[in-house]
Amino acid sequence: MSAKIAVGGKAPGFTLPRDGGGQVSLTDFKGKKLVLYFYPKADTPGCTLEAKDFSRLAPAFARAKTAVLGVSADPVKKQDKFKAKHDLTIALGSDETLEMLKAYGVWAEKSMYGRTFMGVLRNTYLIGPDGTIARIWEKAKVAGHAEEVLEAAKAL
Repeated sequence: MSAKIAVGGKAPGFTLPRDGGGQVSLTDFKGKKLVLYFYPKADTPGCTLEAKDFSRLAPAFARAKTAVLGVSADPVKKQDKFKAKHDLTIALGSDETLEMLKAYGVWAEKSMYGRTFMGVLRNTYLIGPDGTIARIWEKAKVAGHAEEVLEAAKAL
């Protein structure tokens, strides 16, 4: 069962394995803004474009005192290859257990070409320094998304 996250609610805590080894937790960002974006699958066209856009804008996010973390169900090894292949500069978290994906309500039934399957929704959450959800983008369109999220982060 997937959760329903709402603006103004507390962001669900998490600890995940991350690219390059180690772990990343929500508590790592206490007192900071965080863009938490979920993507369906590493090294697919839309996910690659989105990750490249967030990486390209990483310096602007840093100036806005906002961290960026991309999360998918891909294993860390696949994310490391994805990051290296496309020179990504943003952090990537891996949730193979689906625990965090379900907590954020992004593990859901999807359909493509008449086939129904479970997968990761392309949702983005802007989390404020106080740990509450400031903004949500559901089923985000890749084109212009990172720029829109950056503007919202600057305004927060």
